[in-house]
Amino acid sequence: MIFLYRLFFIPLFLLSAPFYLRRKLRRDKNISQWHQYLGLFPKVLTQSKHPQTKRIWIQAVSVGEILAIEPLIKQLNKSASVEIILTTTTSTGYREAKKRYSNMTSAIGLFPIDFWPCSAMAWSRIQPDVMILAESELWPEHLHQASKKAVPVFLINARMSDRSYTRLKRFRPIAQYLFEKIQTLYCATQIDHERFSDLGAQPASKTGNIKLDVDFGPALSPSDKVAQLKTMGFEPSDISKDSSFILIGASTWLGEESLLLNAQKYCLDAGVSCELILVPRHAERRSEIKKLLNEQALPWSSANGDSANISIHGESNHAIFFSDTTGNLADLLKLADLAFIGKSMAPNNGGQTPIEAAAQGVPILLGPNMSNFKAISNELLDNGAARSVTSQSELNEQVLQLAKDSQARTQMMEAGIEWHTTHRGIIAHIGSHVLKTLGLS
Repeated sequence: MIFLYRLFFIPLFLLSAPFYLRRKLRRDKNISQWHQYLGLFPKVLTQSKHPQTKRIWIQAVSVGEILAIEPLIKQLNKSASVEIILTTTTSTGYREAKKRYSNMTSAIGLFPIDFWPCSAMAWSRIQPDVMILAESELWPEHLHQASKKAVPVFLINARMSDRSYTRLKRFRPIAQYLFEKIQTLYCATQIDHERFSDLGAQPASKTGNIKLDVDFGPALSPSDKVAQLKTMGFEPSDISKDSSFILIGASTWLGEESLLLNAQKYCLDAGVSCELILVPRHAERRSEIKKLLNEQALPWSSANGDSANISIHGESNHAIFFSDTTGNLADLLKLADLAFIGKSMAPNNGGQTPIEAAAQGVPILLGPNMSNFKAISNELLDNGAARSVTSQSELNEQVLQLAKDSQARTQMMEAGIEWHTTHRGIIAHIGSHVLKTLGLS
């Protein structure tokens, strides 16, 4: 089967290359590290490997997965006999990895294209003793290289969307070919466990989402919250009032910023204070979002990178803050009274993770299209930490109602924190299993 994959990879890659390169250049014009996509990792990795050291290669696709693996990296680093090579696929993920883990890893790089020469070159240079893949990194050539070299593969936080499940059921032999090359598979939810099992995998009995073990730090004190909001362009005389209400769009996609702006206006027209923080999933949409903000009447501010680089638009009290960067959503959620989770309203589908909001006690609104996080979303809806909206009018009404009802928000906050607390702990189990596999426990 790997021969057929290699045969068809070349024409498929050539057809997709123009789109792929255009997207990469739009998101990251710095191409100095792109040679690593070809598998050209530094040879020093091979030369520096100590015979008594066990090398763990972790692949985390993008920013979300990079943030989620922090507890695992910390646990694995407790062993003096371990060194970690961390790769990611996106330029934003790479920058976040360099910022967070430069002192916790032996090397950070970009994951190679799943083409035989590129993958083989990367494997020959990295020479891992264990491979850890996060979420859905089922690359045939990559898994073949692991199998060929008898390197155990862990797939952690494994998720399977409705679309992927439907497709893989049609091509069950391909799914089984991939799964048989994974020694240990930890599913994010029970639904994912059932789907992988149905397709012929043998996942571990214990399930859990690794993002639940991320430490988001303590909540902000009222004075710290006021100070932070002031740096973002909001007026402290407004935000310090008991009636102040802050709505955040968490990882929004196309069209969802307009929905939130309309919901904010609906509150203001009803005489209810409402400030809005917009955090798009992809910062490269900044021009599109700034155009949208300039077309509406409310004054707004934005930041590119940090609070020291604030751009102010409008002369009166600012009602909107646009986060023109990546990787700061968890910190901005600490300021919010209500979060709308992006990629959940048409034309978008799949949803972004609601875990960060629930963990920090932020009440949640979800659109109807949360298939990528179906089990988690249903649990949050069932225990009262989240509410569902299906249209602009429902979004308007829910935002207004919760803006006026602090008691309801408190109940949702407590429900979210309780849900988060009771579902933690999978990282400790995975870390122990990995070290045991390496003979280090």
